[in-house]
Amino acid sequence: MAYTEMVVFLLYFVFMLGIGVFFFLRSKGGGEKTYFLGNRQMGAWVGALSAGASDMSAWVLMGLPASVFVAGLGKVWIAVGLGLGYAASWLLEAPRLRRFSIAAGDSITIPQYLTNRFLSRSKALQLLCAVIFLVAYTVYTASSIKACGTLFHTVMGVDAQAAMYFAAVVIVGYTFMGGFSAVCWTDFFQGLLMLGALLIAPIFVLTVFSGELNPAALPQGYFSMNTSWQEIVSGLGWGLGYFGMPHIIIRFMSLRSDRELKKSSVIGISWTVIILLMSVLTGVVGRMFLGELEDSSTVFILMVRKIFPAVISGILLSAISAAAMSTADSQLLASASAFASDVYKPVFRQKASDREMLWAGRIVVVIIALVAVAIAANPASGTVMALVENAWGVFGAAFGPVIMLSLYWKRLNFAGALAGIAAGALGDIGWLVFFKSTGVYEIIPGFLLGLLAAIFVSLATKAPSQEVLELYRQGKAES
Repeated sequence: MAYTEMVVFLLYFVFMLGIGVFFFLRSKGGGEKTYFLGNRQMGAWVGALSAGASDMSAWVLMGLPASVFVAGLGKVWIAVGLGLGYAASWLLEAPRLRRFSIAAGDSITIPQYLTNRFLSRSKALQLLCAVIFLVAYTVYTASSIKACGTLFHTVMGVDAQAAMYFAAVVIVGYTFMGGFSAVCWTDFFQGLLMLGALLIAPIFVLTVFSGELNPAALPQGYFSMNTSWQEIVSGLGWGLGYFGMPHIIIRFMSLRSDRELKKSSVIGISWTVIILLMSVLTGVVGRMFLGELEDSSTVFILMVRKIFPAVISGILLSAISAAAMSTADSQLLASASAFASDVYKPVFRQKASDREMLWAGRIVVVIIALVAVAIAANPASGTVMALVENAWGVFGAAFGPVIMLSLYWKRLNFAGALAGIAAGALGDIGWLVFFKSTGVYEIIPGFLLGLLAAIFVSLATKAPSQEVLELYRQGKAES
C-alpha cells in the first residue's frame, strides 16, 4: 500500500514541477511584474483558490482535526475566527487594496505599496517591511516543510529529514522557474485537491461506514463550545491576521478587474468556510470511527487509509502535501519579491535590469528555503502549529492595522505607517516573550498596539500633502 501511495505522491510532485516549467517557458521575456504579480492577469477562480490554499497550510488537515478529535467543539474558535477574518478581508480590504495599489504607482509588493501610498522617497518603510518579511517568512516556510516531513514519515516510514529536503527541492523548483503564475496555478490545483479530500473522507465514512461509527467514543460535553475566555478571544483573534498577511492579500492586487474580484470573493469565502467546516467534521467523525489514537494528528491519514484503496488514499493524502506546499511557495515568492523590489533595487542596484531583478529574487528563494529546512530539521524548533502561530501573529500585528488604515483613513501619513508596523511587530514579539502565560494570543495586543501607534503618530506629525490626499481619493473611487 505504501509503495502505491509513494508512486502517486511522486506523480503529484512531477505535475507540480511541470507547471513551473510551463510558466518558465511561457514567461520568457517578462519582467519583475510578471514574475512577482503575474502581470495582474489572475482570473476569479485561480485568484480565489490560490489565496485560500496559500492560507490553509497542513494544519487544516492535521492540526485542527486533531484538536477537535481530542477536545471536541471547544477547539473550533480558531476556525470561527479564521472564517470571519477571511470573509472580512475579501469584502473590506480586497476591493480597495487592488485599486489603491494601482493608483500608488502600480505597486507590485506590499512594502512598495505602503511607500508609494505616501509618495515618499524614503526607503525606511520598505527596509523595515523587508526585514520582517525575511525573518517571519523563513519561520513560516519552515512549518510547511516540517509538515511535509511529518506526512512522509507517518504514511510511508520515510526519514522525516530526507522528506523535508525532497519537498523543499520541489517547492523551490516550480517557484524558482515559474514565479507568481506558477505559484497561483499550483495553488489552484492544490486548493481543489484539499477541498476534494476534506469533502470525500468524512462524508464517505458517514454514509458508507455509518454502521462502524461509535457515538459512545465521544466524551461527555464533546459538542459544547464552552471554554476559557482566553481560548475564545485568542481563537477569534486569528482572524485579524488576514488583514496583514502579504502572501494572501497580494492575490487581491493580482486580479485583472474589480468584476473578477467580486466573483473571486464569493468563491474564496465559500471555499474557506467549507474547508473549515469539513476539517472540524473530520475530527468528530474520526473520533467515532477510529476511537482513541496515540497520535491524534494522524486522524485524517488513518481514516483515509482505512476506507480507500492505495491509489485513492495516495491521491487524498497528497492533499496534505498540497496544503503545506501551497503555503510555502507563496511565502518564498513574497520574501523574494520583498528583497528584490524593496531592498536590492532601491538600496544596492537602482539601475538593475529586469533580468537582474528576477535572478536576485530567485536566489533569495533558494537561500530562504535552505534556512527554513535547517529550522524545520531542528528538533527544538517546535511543532508545526507553533511555528505557524508565531509567524501569523507577527504579520497580522505588523501590517494589518496599517494596511487597513491606509485604505480607510486619509489622515494616515508615512510616519504613522512606519510607527504602526514597528510597534505592531515589537508588541507581538514582546507579548510572546513576556506574557505568553496569560493564554492570550499575541496577535491581539500586537494588533492593538500597532493600530494605536499609527493613529497617534499620524496625528502628532504633519498631515499628508494634497498630492497624497489626491492619491487617496483616486484609490477610494470606484473603477
